[in-house]
Amino acid sequence: MALVIKNIKELIQVEEQPVLYRAGKDMKTMHTIKDAWLKIEDDLIVDFGEMHTFSPQITDTVIDAEGGMVFPSFCDSHTHLVYKGSREIEYIDKIKGLSYEEIAKRGGGILNTAKRIHEASEDDLFGEAWLRMEEIKRYGTGAVEIKSGYGLTVEDELKMLRVIKLLKEEAELTVKATFLGAHAVPITYKGRQSEYVDLIINEMIPRIGEEKLADFIDVFCDKGFFTVEETDRILTAGAKYGLVPKIHANELAYSGGIQVGVKHMALSVDHLEYTEEDEINTLLASETMPTLLPGAAFFLGMVYAPARKMIDAGLPLAMASDFNPGSSPSGNMQFILSMGCIKYKMLPEEAINAVTINSAYAMGCSKTHGSIARNKKANLFITIPIPTYEFMPYTYGSNKVKTVILNGKIQS
Repeated sequence: MALVIKNIKELIQVEEQPVLYRAGKDMKTMHTIKDAWLKIEDDLIVDFGEMHTFSPQITDTVIDAEGGMVFPSFCDSHTHLVYKGSREIEYIDKIKGLSYEEIAKRGGGILNTAKRIHEASEDDLFGEAWLRMEEIKRYGTGAVEIKSGYGLTVEDELKMLRVIKLLKEEAELTVKATFLGAHAVPITYKGRQSEYVDLIINEMIPRIGEEKLADFIDVFCDKGFFTVEETDRILTAGAKYGLVPKIHANELAYSGGIQVGVKHMALSVDHLEYTEEDEINTLLASETMPTLLPGAAFFLGMVYAPARKMIDAGLPLAMASDFNPGSSPSGNMQFILSMGCIKYKMLPEEAINAVTINSAYAMGCSKTHGSIARNKKANLFITIPIPTYEFMPYTYGSNKVKTVILNGKIQS
């Protein structure tokens, strides 16, 4: 029995010939069908068209979009949503003028959450993360990448990845897991950073690789965190276990993170507040997806990445939420879409591509997610009645999603 949606005011991000991502001038390209219908069988999109061609079968379950639009679900390719508690006290420190690095040096930031992860049970971590996933689902996210990196010991990193594995098994959302042991240096290794890198390489990565707990490997390659040389060693070790690289790069300075990421054929390099000609040229010669995290730049009051310069040079761009307790405590991808237009001066079509097909590429699933195409995963949402698709980024702060469909099933 098929599920059919009728009376769709406009079907967004339609592809007759699917692409892996859109880059440069092509980011302005976004196909739609007005006054449309769409058909789902099992968990796949099987057909769509204009309403005058609509001819449902007697066995179909038909739902009426009632003039709402249908979008492919957002793909959030960079989050840290497995954590314990919150860090609003550090938020007050930020208001008082302390920098990200100053808070970290005082034992705050990542190390604060690492302490709470150590003390929490897997059940507690799963329960909190499940509520966050339910929240982002209601705002239209259908695929999410989740990183470890708040464990910072062998057992606590494994604990986080086991929780992510369980989320992957239980959730309707598509979940990808990333090992981020190189997120910060634990207090116990202060002054002995090279020894902590050895621990990651010699103990963490082999355990994670053997237990198949992660799809990707990430390193915070930036000022005050991990060097290019250390990043190179960690990614080389991860490659032996088939862990595909993704890099935190150039959030705090021109760190060389983009270059080392491209050298290792990273799927994405993320943050990129500090990006100029050398970095752009390096990315143009690669298949690595530059990924912006507007929520973090907004929350921390940082400079914004030069998105227009990057697109005009011919690059693709993805955007993700960076959902985490310290620098971006929100997984609302509708807000990220709006930020693309408001702060990065992206056209609505460019921003929609950045949170759908391009962010799907940044988490390795653009063949199955990120657009409305036959035989792609039926992960989509129906909006409330809105006048145009440009209205989605235009009105920030309110939820325009009325109905969520994941794996072909209507979500409660």
